[in-house]
Amino acid sequence: MQRITLTVLVAGLAWLAAHTARAEIRVVDDSGAAVVLKTPARRIISLAPHTTELLFAAGAGDRIVGTMEYSDYPEAAKHIPRIGNSSLLDMERIVTLKPDLIVVWLHGSSASHLEKLRTLGVPIFHNEPRTLADIPRSLLQFGTLTGTENEAQPAAIAFSSQMAMLRARYADRSRVTLFWQVWARPLLTINGRHLINDVIRLCAGSNIFERLSPLVPSVSVEAVIDADPEAIVTTSTDASARPDDGLDAWRKFSRLRATSRHNLIVLDADMIHRSSPRILDGAAALCEQLEHVRARRSP
Repeated sequence: MQRITLTVLVAGLAWLAAHTARAEIRVVDDSGAAVVLKTPARRIISLAPHTTELLFAAGAGDRIVGTMEYSDYPEAAKHIPRIGNSSLLDMERIVTLKPDLIVVWLHGSSASHLEKLRTLGVPIFHNEPRTLADIPRSLLQFGTLTGTENEAQPAAIAFSSQMAMLRARYADRSRVTLFWQVWARPLLTINGRHLINDVIRLCAGSNIFERLSPLVPSVSVEAVIDADPEAIVTTSTDASARPDDGLDAWRKFSRLRATSRHNLIVLDADMIHRSSPRILDGAAALCEQLEHVRARRSP
């Protein structure tokens, strides 16, 4: 009887070990590292506004116990405790919050911050969507990490469907050449590997500097004038305001097509710059503006 009992016990432990191994959560992040959790994350530190938005969209917003400044969407995100900003982290506060997962922006978090966070021994997930298709993938990843697949999957499908509709709507439109101004001084733009360039393509736009090597290259005013884009686009935290965020400098160049045709465009920065589902709202706004650019062309 004892042998039978021991055999049953060993078999039971073997089954339990196998079952536990199968229950492990393993997701490869955007750095290429495998993040392994024994159970779905319940206490998350989100170190970027866009990862906060992604977690909420994936149904895991109530799992965020700490986040960074400027994590202000959705409304509930404003009430999450702040643990720092891009230049300073409150490590003591992070420890007291007892996170079981830390989500960071792959190339938006400082090396010194990441080094300090690694000493905590808490799993770190690196996120950085580089294409629009990476956003629904991120939603599914967060759904897996937090056990909220039932919310994440419909959100991913909805994003993909909306993206497909926009792509189909503008696929046959004539191309609009544009200069995307990230910053005025120094004059910064984006190349073809940037997420925003994917938005530009979605709207049948053509980035005049997409072939440059740096992700966010510095360019000269002369280079923009030589390319003579049909539109110049920048962003503001208040897109309804007068477009004076560096665009006034272009008004003195009356022969520039973007200037002469009144194609100096300002978009909402939070919508278009954050790698979250809201980027499609920014994309729709850009697509609409480029339709106006096409309408202003000479017959």
